[in-house]
Amino acid sequence: MTLASTDLQINLIIFLLATFLGLELVRHVSRLLHTPLMALTNAISSVSIVAALIVLSDPKDNLVLILVTVAIALVFTNIVSGFAITERILRLFKQRKPTK
Repeated sequence: MTLASTDLQINLIIFLLATFLGLELVRHVSRLLHTPLMALTNAISSVSIVAALIVLSDPKDNLVLILVTVAIALVFTNIVSGFAITERILRLFKQRKPTK
């Protein structure tokens, strides 16, 4: 087993553990905290997309290029849908105009 494949395996394990932990944390969030949490995840996603663009500037091989491209697409989808959901939730809390 080469050093590169060992690093890939370790990174994959860390990614899977972080995904599981993130899902468990988000699942137990109160509904009152949902909108601030969405705003926070949008901010984290924007940092992720900047990091992915930095990696994309000098890809080491085709696998890195493919993974970074997929990551950018997923993060962009997360940001756009997160803002759409947050806007929809905030519209629910706006005061309605009284009917005459």
